[in-house]
Amino acid sequence: MLLHIKNMVCDRCIMVVRQQLQHLDLQVSEISLGTAFIAPEPSENKLTEIAASLKVLGFELIDKDKDKLIESIRNAIIEIIHHSDLAEHVTFSKLLTGRLHKNYNYLSRLFSESEDLTIEKFIIQQKVEKVKELLQYGELNLYEIALKMGYSSSAHLSNQFKSVTGLSPREFKTIKSNGRKPLDKI
Repeated sequence: MLLHIKNMVCDRCIMVVRQQLQHLDLQVSEISLGTAFIAPEPSENKLTEIAASLKVLGFELIDKDKDKLIESIRNAIIEIIHHSDLAEHVTFSKLLTGRLHKNYNYLSRLFSESEDLTIEKFIIQQKVEKVKELLQYGELNLYEIALKMGYSSSAHLSNQFKSVTGLSPREFKTIKSNGRKPLDKI
């Protein structure tokens, strides 16, 4: 059976969900951001138990098709931004359309209605969080980060970063508290 799970945003989430499902005597044949294939087929009572045990850990089972699609949009964007290299020009509309096999206008409208946020603004928020992480590591300069994140220039990155955080990347690097948000809170 395929479970759709909300708030899975990183490899640690996958590990925790796998452990929790195995703790409930379920076999996990495949697991990725937002989904897990389990066996045996759970009863309604077992599904309720699964939902409750995941909720304690900050995850939710999703059962409505639209909610599943919205979570798929979120997971695809997070995976692309946080787990791959954006150095090559990425067109998110084409990527989402290809992955989800739905018209981008439909995906965009559905996401905006549900999240009170456009896909584009969600992408910007995710990119800014990734830039914060890269700035904290201190391994790349701003130009290299801009290239890695698919920005046309470091000035474009700086302007977008400042519009979201209220700080320039340089100001952000000098503050003590990191100001980063967990991915599931964005």
